Amino acid sequence: MAAHRKPRQRSAGGNTARTAWTIALAGAATATGFDGTGHAEPQLTPAQVKAKVDKLYQEAEVATEKYNGAKEQADEAEQRIRRLQDEAARRTEKLNSEREELGSMAAAQYRDGGLDPALRLALSADPDRYLDGAEFAERTGNRQAASVASVRGQLREIEQLRGAAHIELTSLKSRQSELRRHSRTITGKLDTARDLLARLTAEERARLQTNGTDRAARSSTGTRDALGAPGSATAQAPNARAAAAISYAYSKLGSPYVWGATGPDAFDCSGLTQAAYRSAGLSLPRTTYAQIDTGRRVARSELLPGDLVFFYSSISHVGLYIGNGQMIHAPNPSAPVRVAPLDEMPFAGATRVA
Repeated sequence: MAAHRKPRQRSAGGNTARTAWTIALAGAATATGFDGTGHAEPQLTPAQVKAKVDKLYQEAEVATEKYNGAKEQADEAEQRIRRLQDEAARRTEKLNSEREELGSMAAAQYRDGGLDPALRLALSADPDRYLDGAEFAERTGNRQAASVASVRGQLREIEQLRGAAHIELTSLKSRQSELRRHSRTITGKLDTARDLLARLTAEERARLQTNGTDRAARSSTGTRDALGAPGSATAQAPNARAAAAISYAYSKLGSPYVWGATGPDAFDCSGLTQAAYRSAGLSLPRTTYAQIDTGRRVARSELLPGDLVFFYSSISHVGLYIGNGQMIHAPNPSAPVRVAPLDEMPFAGATRVA
């Protein structure tokens, strides 16, 4: 009987092992059946892909504006460091000159031997001439004391300059670290967007591109014709600077979107508006959230060509208003600088800078 029970135990164990192995294989097949990544992912429709990609582009733009702000601060810190270094170099050169003069005075005193003035008077063959020389020596001593005080003061100033430069260098390193962090965020989101688009067929991608840009492209062509490209828009501009900014923006239609770019051949959104007004002789801050605080806020109903128009609650996108409910803007990596309706994105506010 014992001999019969053992085979049954092995048989039961074997069935259990085979069952577990079968379940494991089935689970692995389920997890890797679609893309081999080790987990199941639902198949997204083209519309869902577009929604996710649009969200990634918007999040990347938020990070881009933060990058632009950190870049502006880093550039300013570098300029301050250069100014401090130049000033420290000038002060050091002057200090070295006064040190050499002090050295010459000390050598002269050593050569004179430091005799008592009364004895030197007694031994002098020409007392009157000696007295004149003594008066000169006294003046020289006073000047030497002043030189010593000047050198000490300059040493303190140079140390202060070096301390200020060290603080600026620390600030610069912090901004550079921030730049790297925002850069990783931007490239990560853009890479994810590209990966999502790569899952679609070429036909689906083309259809999405057409659906996403056709209306704006038609609007761009129509607006060019309607405004005399850009005659009507510049004519309605409140002043010459706004008109010049509009003309510049029109000249850049079709330029690629590149995050962090300010022209002349590629732009991000705030880079385009900054470059447009720079061409008109007006300096704007680098970021959307700084540009919206420049000039005077205006309501949407009061918009005039040349006004800056901002979008999303995070104020992460900006365009240049050209009239008739249209703007010129640098949208995202999927589209170049173009004319588009204000309703393309959630409107957040506007400002008149010129």
